Amino acid sequence: MSVSEKTIMKPVITIPEPAMVKMDSNTSPTSSEVTLTNEERGDIEKFGHRTMDSVDSGSTQVEIDLEAQTPLPEKQFLAGLRYSIFTIYRRLFSLVFLANIGVFVYVMLADRKLIALVNATAANLLACGLARQPLVVNSIFYLVCSIPRSAPITLRRLAAQVYHYGGVHSGCGVAALVWYLGFVGFMSYQYWTPSPTSASAVSISAAPVAVAYVIMVLLLAIVVVAHPTFRTKFHDYFELIHRFSGWLVVALFVVLLMLFSKEISSAEQTPLGYFLIQLPAFWFLMVTVVAIIQPWLMLRKVPVRAENLSNHAVRLHFDHAQTAFGKGIQLAKHPLRDWHGFATFPDPTPMGTRGTPSFSTLVSKAGDWTADSISQPPTHFWKRGVLIFGFAYAMRVFKRVIVVTTGSGIGPCLSFLGDENRPALRVMWQTRSPVKTYGHEVLRLVSQMDECPIILDTNQTGRIDMIPIIARQFKEFNAEAVCIVSNPVLTTRMVHELESRGFPAFGPIFDS
Repeated sequence: MSVSEKTIMKPVITIPEPAMVKMDSNTSPTSSEVTLTNEERGDIEKFGHRTMDSVDSGSTQVEIDLEAQTPLPEKQFLAGLRYSIFTIYRRLFSLVFLANIGVFVYVMLADRKLIALVNATAANLLACGLARQPLVVNSIFYLVCSIPRSAPITLRRLAAQVYHYGGVHSGCGVAALVWYLGFVGFMSYQYWTPSPTSASAVSISAAPVAVAYVIMVLLLAIVVVAHPTFRTKFHDYFELIHRFSGWLVVALFVVLLMLFSKEISSAEQTPLGYFLIQLPAFWFLMVTVVAIIQPWLMLRKVPVRAENLSNHAVRLHFDHAQTAFGKGIQLAKHPLRDWHGFATFPDPTPMGTRGTPSFSTLVSKAGDWTADSISQPPTHFWKRGVLIFGFAYAMRVFKRVIVVTTGSGIGPCLSFLGDENRPALRVMWQTRSPVKTYGHEVLRLVSQMDECPIILDTNQTGRIDMIPIIARQFKEFNAEAVCIVSNPVLTTRMVHELESRGFPAFGPIFDS
C-alpha cells in the first residue's frame, strides 16, 4: 500500500495556530475531540503549541479537523533509483575511486612503478585523513554553505549535500588500499627476483618487505570493519580498530618509507635526506601526521553540569567554549575508548561557573553509553579538537525549511538555535510524552525555532505516517527543503520517499 493510500485513524494532538492539521482519512470521522488538562492548557498558552501527555475527563476540549490531505505526487522511478542506490555519497565514492583506478592503470604501464605507487598511496592516505580532520571539515562546510540564498535553488540544493563528504573519505581509503596492494606486489616481486629486470628496479631487503606486509594486513582490517554492516552492529569495535589501526598504519608507513628510501637512495648513490625532500610521499605523510595529532593536542577534560530531564534524557551544560549554528561536540568518558558526537545549542543565559556563554547538548537513551550517562551523569567529560559543523549547518543555504524529527532527534535539531540568521523553520516532532520525557524547557526551545510547532504525542496518536503531513506543510509553508532527523532506518526511508515524489529532502547518513 502506498503512502497516499494509507489511512490515518487517530488525530494529530499538536497543531500550528491558526491552521488545523488535516490528515488523510477516508474512513475516519471528519473531526475528533482531544481533552487537555488545565496544566496542559497553560503549556499551550506558554509555548504556543498543543501537546498532550495525558487525558483528563472534564477538561477543556480541542477539536481537531481530520480532512483529507492533498494527493501526493506519483513516485518517479528514476528518482527512486537516484536517491536509494545512486546517492551523493556513493557517487562521490565512485568518482574518487574510479579516478584512482584510471591513474593506477596508467602507472602500471609506466616506468618507476615503485616510486609512483608509494606516492599515490601516501596521497590517498592524506586525502582520506583530511576528509575527517575537524579544521578541514569546518572549512569545507563554511565555504560550500556560504552560497547566498539568492542563488538558484538547484545550486543551493547541491551545496546542501556537503554532508556527504564521507564519500571522499571512504573512496580515498579504498583507493589507498588498491595502490598499496600494487606497491606490495611489485616490492615483493623485486625482493624475490635477485637480479633486477630493468634499470628502474632495485634489490629490496627483507626489512621493508616485512613492514609492508604488516601494513597491508592493517589496511585490510580497516577497510573490512568500515563496511556499514559491521560498523552498525559493532560500532565500538569499529571505532577502536579504525582509530588505532589507522595510527599504526601511518607510523609504520613512515618507517617503511625510511627503509625503502634508504635502499633506493643507496642504489642511486643519492643522500637519504636529499632523496626524502624530493619524494612527495614524505611530505604527504608529514602532513598526515600533523592532521592526526592536531585534534589530540586540544584534548581536555572539561566540567559538565547535568540536568536530568527524565529516565530517558539528560541535558548537559558546558561552559568551556561557545557554540554556533549546526556545530557538534565529541565526548568520551575515557580518551582512548569510544567517542560519541552530539549536536550543540547555546543556552539562553550563562549557566557556567565563569559566567560566560554556555552551551548544551541533549543526550537520549540509545545504548549502554547514553543510558549510563543518564542514570549516572558524570561531572566531567573528555573532549578533543574544536566543535565541528554537522548536517544541520547545510540547511542554512535555504530560506524556509521543514524540520521533521522523531524522539531524541529533537536534540540535533536544537542546533538551529545557534544562529539568528537561520532559515525560517516549521518544526514537526513525533515523540512519546514530550513534556514528561524532555521537560518544559526543551519545549520552550522548540518554540524558539518555530512559534507554532507540530508536536505529535505517540501516546495519544500512535505512530503516524508523516509523509502526507509533510507534503501539505511543504506547500503551505512555501518551503524549499525538508530536513529529517530520526533513527537511520526511518531517516533513509523518509528521505527516499520524499525525494522520489519530487520533494527536496535531506537527512544525516551513517557516515556524516
